[in-house]
Amino acid sequence: MEKVRIDKWLWAARFFKTRNIAKQAIEGGKVHAGGQRIKASKEITAGTLLTIRQGWDEKVVEVVALSDQRRGAEIAQTLYRETEGSIAKREQYAAERKASNVGISREKPNKKQRRQIHRFLREQD
Repeated sequence: MEKVRIDKWLWAARFFKTRNIAKQAIEGGKVHAGGQRIKASKEITAGTLLTIRQGWDEKVVEVVALSDQRRGAEIAQTLYRETEGSIAKREQYAAERKASNVGISREKPNKKQRRQIHRFLREQD
């Protein structure tokens, strides 16, 4: 296999759950090849550098092998290699996000806390 459509490869490498989601990500500008926006029908070869943005993370991967069939996760991970700079950058951003959320509670206030909030708001008026 010499060339594969990018949407098929992203699906086979398990970056996206379906080919349709992969296509939408490509059309939305979340996947770049060689620093350029691409179309879902673009054929890639081994050695292509891809930049893939998923949620908060941005990965820079090199295509090592080609496949148009979705296999197990262990086999899918052999299709690409993430660059060292990309790994370091993702870990740094993850640590920064974790540090910025320290002390922020995402839980609903209980009954006592709601009463305190209401009492505080009444005092402000």
